[in-house]
Amino acid sequence: MIKTKFIRFFAVALMLFPFTGNAQAEGRIRTSFDFDWKFTLGDVKEAASPGFNDAGWEDVQLPHDWSIKLPIDSKGSTSMGFLKGGIGWYRKSFKIPADYRGKTVRIMFDGVYHKCDVYLNGKHLGFHPYGYIGFEYNLTPYLIFGASNTISVRVNHADFPSSRWYSGSGIYRHTWLTVTNPVQISTYGTSVTTPKITRETADVKLETRLENNTNETRDLTLQSRITDDKGHEISTAKSSIQIHANESPKIVQLLVVQNPALWSVDSPALYRIETTVQIGNQVVDNYLTSFGIRSIRFDPDKGFFLNGEHLKLKGMCLHQDAGLLGTAVPDRSYERRLEILKEYGCNAIRCSHNPPAPEFLDLCDRMGFVVIDEAFDKWKSGYYAEYFDEWWKKDLDAMLQRDKNHPSIIMWSVGNEVKEQNDSLGVAIAKMFKDYVHLTELTRPVTLALRPNKDISRTFNTTGFTAQPDVVGYNYQEPWMAADKAKYPGHIMYVSEAYPYYSGRSDNHKDYNPVNP
Repeated sequence: MIKTKFIRFFAVALMLFPFTGNAQAEGRIRTSFDFDWKFTLGDVKEAASPGFNDAGWEDVQLPHDWSIKLPIDSKGSTSMGFLKGGIGWYRKSFKIPADYRGKTVRIMFDGVYHKCDVYLNGKHLGFHPYGYIGFEYNLTPYLIFGASNTISVRVNHADFPSSRWYSGSGIYRHTWLTVTNPVQISTYGTSVTTPKITRETADVKLETRLENNTNETRDLTLQSRITDDKGHEISTAKSSIQIHANESPKIVQLLVVQNPALWSVDSPALYRIETTVQIGNQVVDNYLTSFGIRSIRFDPDKGFFLNGEHLKLKGMCLHQDAGLLGTAVPDRSYERRLEILKEYGCNAIRCSHNPPAPEFLDLCDRMGFVVIDEAFDKWKSGYYAEYFDEWWKKDLDAMLQRDKNHPSIIMWSVGNEVKEQNDSLGVAIAKMFKDYVHLTELTRPVTLALRPNKDISRTFNTTGFTAQPDVVGYNYQEPWMAADKAKYPGHIMYVSEAYPYYSGRSDNHKDYNPVNP
């Protein structure tokens, strides 16, 4: 056991810091930060201090869901699977080589549930309340180069249950450490769109956000190279740029792919863009972006079209937990689930009711599923209410920036079963969300899902709420959709959730109750 642990530690150390004695290392280094954490359940106030002794804590690897290991509480919450939450602390000690001075070191948390505070060497880096989207901190100002550093994370899930389904507790998704030069491509700084597609050619528009985190003007070369799934070079573009001190410009490049292989659910062809930043003869950054070439269109009468061909969406709503595995889901579990759904005939996934893990979207790209990427469940009437006003834009933007290049995503969902759907406040919020998404990401429509409503007046129609999203999702309201469609023929509508009770029935559903079928 000791030998095995040493070999793994040595391999991880080499992966994290492959350059020794070389301050001129090129490009960026992005490595897993999942190993060798300490964990304890309980609120230990001194745990943020770098000198705190955590020798008695449990050794854990990430992703980690502490709730799934707790004893069953028969009087507990059904939505939490009769398991508890609480407050937990994570700590990890690590070293950064001395010759990394002058570089930028960041940590990315793909998901922490929830209300977490992060500390480095006792310094508070920030607080992040939402448990379903990633966030990043710059460690550089507080790092001790060439010596030991301690990162501490306090996770507060004392308000369990805090979702209407099993959420788990802890750092339940991957963590990553990224080392870059001061002149770099921003995190999620590439945006790929395909504004014109024909059988012969596809125009590829690449926008790259650069950062010059120095006090000097830099002359640089930005080169982008498209390759296919076999690594063959397809197209290139090169731009010469002068970037001023502390400036963050967006650079646009246009590339062309001849005889494009279109991404579809039956043939999910993927391309890759390798973007490099070069100053003189030195490559100072490199960035890889996966993308697909495809077109989408929604018609109010004929439905959804992928690459100009009608596609009937046969979908599932999926929460992120994997049963007894909790929310710290192995990648293979996601893959197996999608393999089974593919065999079953499913071609569409609605992420209920939050952004999924990045690896899940990668699998949907590769395996051929179209996806509705959902930002939130409730708005001001749910568990997010306390932080809604301050955080909605930050969290929505984090989803849009992280996920914008996935060809599988066909809609952005901004809400599910919100209480505000029947009043003027809901209309204002829905419009606010739609306008922000359209300002940020123009290639996909905005949707939201209506909550069950037995009110014969269908208030959400008369207030104008259903006129706000580009596409309207109906939860458990199949018996009324035909009447709504006749009254509002311009609305694009789909069944976003449905009871099996309704499937295949042909009567008039007088006994149908959307709350208790």
